Amino acid sequence: MPGRLLPLLPVAAFLITACGHLPGAPDAVLPVAEAVPGTLDGQSAWAPSSPTIIAAAEPLTGILAPAFAPQQPTDLWEALRSNFALPAQDNERIAVHRRWYASHPEYLRRVSERARRYAWHIQQELETRGMPAEIALLPVVESAYDPFAYSHGRAAGLWQFVPATGKHFGLKQNWWYDGRRDVVDSTTAALDYLEHLHRRFHGDWLLALAAYNSGEGTVIKAQRRNRSKNRPGGYWNLNLPRETREYVPKLLALKQLVEAPEKYGITLNPIPAQAYFEVVDTDAQIDLAVAADLADMQLDTLYRLNPGFNQWATDPEGPHRLLIPVDQVATFRQAIAGLPPEKRLKWIRHKIDPGQTLSHIATRYHTTVDALKAANNLKSAAIRAGTWLMVPVSSQSKENYQLSAQQRLADKKNRSRSGYKTEHIVGSGDTFWDLSRQYKVSVRKLASWNGMAPGDTLRVGQKLVIWTQLPTSGSVLPGTLVRPVYYTVRKGDSLSRISSRFKVTVDDLRDWNNLSGQGYLKPGQRLKLYVDVTRQATGT
Repeated sequence: MPGRLLPLLPVAAFLITACGHLPGAPDAVLPVAEAVPGTLDGQSAWAPSSPTIIAAAEPLTGILAPAFAPQQPTDLWEALRSNFALPAQDNERIAVHRRWYASHPEYLRRVSERARRYAWHIQQELETRGMPAEIALLPVVESAYDPFAYSHGRAAGLWQFVPATGKHFGLKQNWWYDGRRDVVDSTTAALDYLEHLHRRFHGDWLLALAAYNSGEGTVIKAQRRNRSKNRPGGYWNLNLPRETREYVPKLLALKQLVEAPEKYGITLNPIPAQAYFEVVDTDAQIDLAVAADLADMQLDTLYRLNPGFNQWATDPEGPHRLLIPVDQVATFRQAIAGLPPEKRLKWIRHKIDPGQTLSHIATRYHTTVDALKAANNLKSAAIRAGTWLMVPVSSQSKENYQLSAQQRLADKKNRSRSGYKTEHIVGSGDTFWDLSRQYKVSVRKLASWNGMAPGDTLRVGQKLVIWTQLPTSGSVLPGTLVRPVYYTVRKGDSLSRISSRFKVTVDDLRDWNNLSGQGYLKPGQRLKLYVDVTRQATGT
């Protein structure tokens, strides 16, 4: 592969060459190789010095061996370059994405900063398996290296596994934990899947990558269509979904930029070619805030290395391990070894009220029925009023667990956007499709505002956030108080006069009341307006 150091040739070969000649070199002249840093143009990381004549009888031990000693890369990008293996190719489909990346250096900077935590682990796994190093750039295409990324197709994590595929490759998913976001487990699953696809498509990595994006069935059907028309079955010849047609070119564009950043006028922030984290066993469930204190680190930093954990603590059923920054590992190991079991979690005693169920209690304390049953050695969900339960609870207020699933969702819903904000309580029969038509927004946006996918099921009583360009009953523009007002048209009124009086636009009046552009107002006619009462009160 480009950039690898050549292996040391047997001494006998050098002796023979010294007596004869090297191909392309003068007779009896042996170039002594000098190790140099891996280049950016994909060439070998060594170069011959000036020719040096060596007598055949002169011992070579200690002369040539050090000159061929490989140098370990100090930068992640260098390590990737030396292990790139996909064939060099270029076309306009690649170039358009290369130009976009090169013209958005701030995006590349943000992605590189996220990759700093995870990419070395991925690179090492690829090298162990003998897979192309370009695959370490795939999370840029999939998730922008954000382990909390969630797509409209219900895909999650660095590698964007959908629930079914994640389960097929052994990724556990429950209320406490989602293995699709676990850095170690999802990487193992993704590389297993890619190796399977590589075999399925007879060693063609481009087809394997396309199938990773769209499913192997989609690629196989496209190949069958081409065969029926006597057309080639390679990736560039297939009629694939638009996203898949752009998927592989994006990866190849990133490869080109990493391979020769100076050629395209970009700068890649250095990432040390060393482990960012270590895996440390915890033996049992632990409050993540407690773990962060033990490791002497910020709670958000712990979450970013362990994004698989949805809640305030690790899963009671495991995995019982945490990824800890290498600089904090010794501190954490020592502290957790001396931590009494009762200090791992905070416990409270809850007296069961009449009518309460385990489900009610679990919801109140942000835990699960199974966790309550396990903590209290209950064989069933049957409980009796007046008795007590031991309930594990978070050691801090839930707002402190900013990267838990609940807080991420709350932040997403509370994010300020353009337009008017409405809170809709889901009723019986409501669907995303019906609500999108009612509020004149897209299904995809409606789902995204609420941290969901369009195919997710709505629950009766669920609260949804909806942003509209026009106000609706109960909608709010940040900093305003909008209320519906009904106005009875008087003699001499016009749309212009009414709009000026209530500080709204004529177009809004027409839209709110389904008035045609040529329609005239009649005395006694009733109009509906959405008025900012704060502006009316202040006269602004």
